[in-house]
Amino acid sequence: MARCDQCGNDYDKTFQVMSGGQTYTFDSFECAIHKLAPTCPHCECRIIGHGVEQDDIIYCCAHCAEQEGATGVQDRA
Repeated sequence: MARCDQCGNDYDKTFQVMSGGQTYTFDSFECAIHKLAPTCPHCECRIIGHGVEQDDIIYCCAHCAEQEGATGVQDRA
């Protein structure tokens, strides 16, 4: 069995995700999201979709980006 890199659970059905040259082991998608997904700097939710970017900052949506002063951003629909 292998341990989850997020919660430490020792589980027989773990999976691995490679990101940024590192390999992580998880026991659930929830743990993978908490470990790897960026956080919106405005509302602090985890960004599990495309989000929007400006100046290398990722926001969950155009509304949050605009609230932080970003201009010219729009949601990808």
